[in-house]
Amino acid sequence: MFLNRLALKSYRNYDQIELTTDSNVNIFVGPNAQGKTNLLESIYVLAMTKSHRTHQDKELIGWNGEQTQLHAQIQKKYGNCQLDLSISTKGKKAKINGLEQKKLSNFIGALNVVMFAPEDLEIVKGTPGIRRRFLDMEIGQVQPSYLYDLSQYQKILLQRNNYLKQNFAAKGSTDAMLDIWNEQLALYGVKIMKKRQNFIKKLQQWAETIHRGITNDSEELLIRYSPSFDMGSFEDESVLLNQFMIKLSLVRDQEFRRGVTLVGPHRDDLLFYINDKEVQTYGSQGQQRTTALSLKLAEIELIHEEVGEYPLLLLDDVLSELDEYRQTQLIRTFQEKVQTFITTTGLESVHLDQLNHASVFHVLKGNVSGRS
Repeated sequence: MFLNRLALKSYRNYDQIELTTDSNVNIFVGPNAQGKTNLLESIYVLAMTKSHRTHQDKELIGWNGEQTQLHAQIQKKYGNCQLDLSISTKGKKAKINGLEQKKLSNFIGALNVVMFAPEDLEIVKGTPGIRRRFLDMEIGQVQPSYLYDLSQYQKILLQRNNYLKQNFAAKGSTDAMLDIWNEQLALYGVKIMKKRQNFIKKLQQWAETIHRGITNDSEELLIRYSPSFDMGSFEDESVLLNQFMIKLSLVRDQEFRRGVTLVGPHRDDLLFYINDKEVQTYGSQGQQRTTALSLKLAEIELIHEEVGEYPLLLLDDVLSELDEYRQTQLIRTFQEKVQTFITTTGLESVHLDQLNHASVFHVLKGNVSGRS
């Protein structure tokens, strides 16, 4: 998968810009707060229809604009593809080869990306919500049906929570309406949990091998799914559905008292262990960085395994954060097989001698110049 051309109109601090980006490695260099990260973000938005930096779509629209327009020409294994995405205060419109997609989930997956930024360390040491967001974004790229299940689940969760808050006095009595919410919550909840479980199993296989290589076989990385209730070894969704319903019945009175849903994938977590010690709590900063790096490199291979093509790799100011050994490991991974986009404040932090076919763009005040 290759991005040959990127065009933006009224996107953050870019009024209008067109870039030819057909090199294996594309480096955006310049001082902070000039728009380097915005370029990587725009590629991410074209892949996921949302930003990794903000939940507010209006922040993507230029200062004086009413909408932002993003365009990309993609070279894929089975032919070229044009992607168009417009975002306004009224919503989003997405087109593939000029054909408007009725559902955004039909657009997601046409372009696959892996983003690696300094804040990704929070996937390892941050809150469970950050890790759930990581799972949702990555699974959604390779399984668009997951995004539909997640959307339905979130709507039901919101309605169920509102019902619990409004009917707290009903605790202890039979409530037919709550039974209906429970069935729908469990139906979509189990689908999400199964897909998360399968994704993490595959991610573990890749991350384990990669981490062992980075640490010269001195560390064993384990990634474990931690759902809100024990899934056991059950593979059958109907059995899991029954387990979900039982768990909901056990916490029923407590949920009415608190006015929130206490069981479901919205309370899942992802745990990391190195040599049987939990990285979030007991890992050194170096181990946390290496875990995050292994996770991102594993994503690349997993997406390739799932869709048959390598994703684009977006490195937002991370090379300067890595020591020479880790940077070398990262470059070796993407060299020659993954088109990569890098932002940096100075080329001295990038081992250019290790990069083949690299183009350098200079970014200053929302203007991009040069390819060298």
